[in-house]
Amino acid sequence: MENDLAKTAYLATLRHLSHVAPTIAKQIALELQTQRSHLKLIASENYSSLTVQLAMGNLLTDKYCEGYPHHRFYAGCEQVDAIEEEAATLAKELFGADHAYVQPHSGADANLVALWAILTERIQTPFMEKLGRKNPDQLNSEEFETLRQTLCNQTLLGLSLGSGGHLTHGFRQNFSAKMMRAVHYDVDPTSHRLDYGKIAEIARKERPLILLAGYSAYPRHIDFAKMREIADEVGATFMVDMAHFAGLVAGKAFQGVNNPVSYAHVLTTTTHKTLRGPRGGMVLCNKEFRDSVNKGCPMVLGGPLPHVIASKAIAFREALTPEFERYAAQVVANARTLAEELIKEGVSLITGGTDNHLVLIDLSKTPLTGRMVETILVEAGITSNRNMIPFDPEGAWYTSGIRLGTPALTTLGMGSDEMREVARIIAKVIRNCKPESAKSRARATIEPKIMKEARSRVQALLDRYPLYPEIDLEEVACG
Repeated sequence: MENDLAKTAYLATLRHLSHVAPTIAKQIALELQTQRSHLKLIASENYSSLTVQLAMGNLLTDKYCEGYPHHRFYAGCEQVDAIEEEAATLAKELFGADHAYVQPHSGADANLVALWAILTERIQTPFMEKLGRKNPDQLNSEEFETLRQTLCNQTLLGLSLGSGGHLTHGFRQNFSAKMMRAVHYDVDPTSHRLDYGKIAEIARKERPLILLAGYSAYPRHIDFAKMREIADEVGATFMVDMAHFAGLVAGKAFQGVNNPVSYAHVLTTTTHKTLRGPRGGMVLCNKEFRDSVNKGCPMVLGGPLPHVIASKAIAFREALTPEFERYAAQVVANARTLAEELIKEGVSLITGGTDNHLVLIDLSKTPLTGRMVETILVEAGITSNRNMIPFDPEGAWYTSGIRLGTPALTTLGMGSDEMREVARIIAKVIRNCKPESAKSRARATIEPKIMKEARSRVQALLDRYPLYPEIDLEEVACG
């Protein structure tokens, strides 16, 4: 019954759009066709439920609601208050957190809120108390300039982008390195795993205000207990960006020292990726940082998006089910099977395997770049993304790696047998493609018969596990 209602509502929306905005409706339909014709192996993408998507298309988008529940700068936010409170309550239950702030529009926004909340509590508040002031508006020009300089000279210690960290963890072209003094730790040059002794050594030398853990391309567990010990030793606030693996935490696939919630002072995440919700972000924290985090708007965010917050609440409720726990466990099992089969097929992997949802292929000992393989895989019907490997000689544009992730295919219902088939297809494509020319770093060629076979095998998988099978595009007049 629920699926029938969702289908009816979804199709009605597309039909309406096809009449009033046919070009937009056509592109939405084409995107569905594209996703139905490719195996989605992008580690940061997933498929949300039709209910999650439908929750975003309503009059809540018309509301301005700066502030937070029962503390708004606009009147008429009673319903938004109730929705945001429900989303935050569900998030706290899902993760076992003291406080949840569900307003960030993205993971980058969530990190910006978190960084400034830590700066506020650790630097600004003591500064104001020392001067006997309550807020920065009471400072004279000289005092405010001193505060500004002090805030922007604090040290952030995070995993480098080249070792699998994220742009917002101190990459020089990102705000995080411009608002703070950013220093980094790397993975071990040989094992490509985190070296906690080395991280502690850097932390003792740099004395960071914030020690940041988390990744976008690191295929192994993090021992968050050890990271918290390092943070405590040097007096740092321990922040975790779990955007990539939040769904594995929510679904109890990550437990003990691999679950960061009980170890971090502040956590950030996206609400899509492994969590399978709408595109958006969230901050979790202990009570110490609650008040500052709640001031994300107007501190750094624009107006909250209440229609997306409503969709987050739906996703959190979905993630509180036993089905989601089974899903999270299968995501990890599928990634491990994918890794094992790739290795059997002669494909080199960074760290030789995975503990989470992603696999990082190492092409450095081949004549191929990540950009070549990314392009040729798309032609074969496999969507992945090129990615740097540790200490990558090809840099961030061409790269020497391919990042693969299992969240989306697991959502479709695929299991170990399908992962083995996916691995074999990828391995055969890589083995049989070569650079287009001696000078090319972007394009590769492959025999047509190999490409035809790969596409056929991909299509066979897609036919068995269709995306949103209840949606028939022939029922939508998209022009």
